[in-house]
This record gives sequence, structure tokens and C-alpha cells, in this order.
Amino acid sequence: MTKKKWLWIGSIFILLVIGLIIFFFKNSEAKMVGNDLNEMGITVQKASNQELSESILVTGKIVPESEQKLYWESEKGEIIEFKVEENQIVSAGDPLFVYDSSNIDTEYNKVVRERDLLKSRGKTEQKQIADFNNRIADAKKKLDSQNNDLENVVTEDDVNQLTNEKIQLEIQYESTKAEIDSIQEQINEKIKQKKEMTVVSKMDGIVVKVNRNIEKNEAGTNEPVVHVISNSPYKVIGSMSEFDTVKIQKDQEVIIRPKVYKDREWKGVVESVSHFPEDTGDGSMGEMYNGGGSVTMYPFKVAITDDTSELRQGFHVSLEIKVSGQEKSLVVPHMALIQEEGINIVYTLVDGKLERREVDTGAMNEEFIEIKQGITLDELVVITPNDGMYDGMEVTIFDEIE
Repeated sequence: MTKKKWLWIGSIFILLVIGLIIFFFKNSEAKMVGNDLNEMGITVQKASNQELSESILVTGKIVPESEQKLYWESEKGEIIEFKVEENQIVSAGDPLFVYDSSNIDTEYNKVVRERDLLKSRGKTEQKQIADFNNRIADAKKKLDSQNNDLENVVTEDDVNQLTNEKIQLEIQYESTKAEIDSIQEQINEKIKQKKEMTVVSKMDGIVVKVNRNIEKNEAGTNEPVVHVISNSPYKVIGSMSEFDTVKIQKDQEVIIRPKVYKDREWKGVVESVSHFPEDTGDGSMGEMYNGGGSVTMYPFKVAITDDTSELRQGFHVSLEIKVSGQEKSLVVPHMALIQEEGINIVYTLVDGKLERREVDTGAMNEEFIEIKQGITLDELVVITPNDGMYDGMEVTIFDEIE
């Protein structure tokens, strides 16, 4: 052989040796990983059917059950007396403040005097009508029983004359009664006006504001003179997106976390979610832009079931609303899921070997994720996957979580 041929044979031999070395190295590395995995063991758990529960997070603000804000009304005049102080507990019907009613009192006294005079006149007319009735009755008796005594003759004309006079008096009395009714209406109106000069609380609650030195103008005031809130337990109001409203139902459990209290929670329940968008006052119907388009917001209300004595009106809170699933789904723990180039993968343990499965996922909560396709009920799923695992790998040591 020539020198050139020997060089070619030598090069090929060297390449074969290098290839065999790489092959044996790779094979031994794979066996080492497999042995390490068997020595370390894996953890598996059966795929199970569970009702997934989802949590929706929203924000809100603590408000009283109801409140009453009372403003100065210029047409009623000046406020002459306040009946309450700040932080005072009141009941429905308790007086809060009083307007000056001296003009109404004067007008009231005047119409009462007029009514009393009319009533007196009416009583006189009633007596006169009664007297005419007696005279007419006597005249009729005489007309029926008289003889030819010309000195005491009573004629039919006399009876008719008395009857006509009585009728005129009755007409006058009816007019007097109508005047009495009319002026009584005026009296009732003055009584109503006088009553309205004393402003009362419409609820059981507590007075949170008394503004004695409020600035006034012809249009009234911009600030309430007295502000009362109910002493019923506080509630939470806020707004949620159209996507959340379809998942929320009345009486669902809520966890309330005031921002001013760290690591403290109050319990509550959903009281209502409006069917009408939030009124923003600018014609936008409660719409917000979230980066993917406009989203309509709907008002909601949450009742606080725990004691609210440590809470205050206006506190901002975060709310976690528990949304229960409608039916059970096949689920596995989140940590069982692996993503490879956008594909969801889980490993199952079948007859001592790992099987790589591509799966379709669905709804999820904090612990589990729904598997729509790829595994079946009660299959053992690896919940501690690692990079050393591969399809067909033998596993002899594992822990199963019930």
C-alpha cells in the first residue's frame, strides 16, 4: 500500500474509536441518571374527579347599610336649634335640627281664629234652623186644628213663608261649613309646614357630622348640615367586570381583607350584583379599557357576617369571592404539569415504566388543574417531574400520595 492509503485507513480507524467512546459514554450517563432517579425515587398521585373552586379577586369600599344626609333648605329660613351632637346615637323619628317657624306660627294662629269664628257662626245658624223647624211644626198643628177663630188664624202662606226662610238659612249654613272645611285645610297645611321645620332622623343610627357654621347661599349648601349613618353592620360596595358577573351568585362566600389591617380577614356573603352597568355620570355606562378592549363594570354589594365594630366607613378592602364549580372534573396537581415548546406534558407510571403524555387542560384553582384529554381516572401521575425523566424509563422506587 501507498503511504496515502495508510493515512486514509488510519483516519477512519481513529474516527471509529472516537464514535465508540462517545456511544459508551452516553449510554453510561443515561444509566447513571436512571439509577440516580431510582435511588432518589419519585412521587405519584392518582388523577381524581373533583369539583374545582375558583376565586375571583375584586376591590371595594366599606359603607354603612344606609345613610341620611340633610342639607340646608333656603326656603325654610334659618336653623335656630340643633338637637344632636356628633357621635350621638339616634332612633328613627328623633329630631335633629329645627328651622325658625315664627312666621308659620303667626299664620297658623290667624287661620285658627278665623276657623273658630266660622264655627261659632255655624252653631248660631244651626240653632236658628232648629228654631225654624219648631215654628213650622207649631204652625202646621194650628193649621190642622184651627176653628173659625179669626184672631189666631194660621194660613198655608204662613207655613210656606217659614219654610222658605229656613231653606235660606240652611243654604247659608252649608256655605259656612264649606268655609270651615276650606280654612281647616289651611290649618292642616300650616301644621304640616310647622312639623317639617323640625327635621328628624329616618333611621336608627349614629350622627357622624353636625355642621353648625356651614356657608349658605340662595341655592342651599354643598355640604350636609347633619349626616347620619345606620348602626347596622357595615357592607362592602364596589364594581366588577362583565366577565366576573356571570360567575357570581347571591350568598357565595367572600373573604374581606381591609388594607389597613395586615393579615386580618372578615367573612361575608354576596348580597347582590346589579343587572345594570355602573353609572359613571359621563354616559360611558361603566366601561373601562383593560388593554384588550372595553369592559363593562357592574356594581355589587357584599354583606359582612363577622363583627364590624373595628371597621370604619370608607375603608378600602380587597375581596376574594369563592366561586364553586358546577360539576366534577378530572384533575391533577399543578406541579405535575410540564411545558415543552408550548405543549402541556405529564408523566404517568404504568407497570413500572414512565409514559410521556400530551394533555389538554381546562379550568384551574390554586391547587389543581383540569385535564380534558390525555389521561384517565385513577392513573398514577408523577407530581415531582424532573429533567432526567423520559418516555419508557423504568422506575422501581416511588411514593404514592393518597
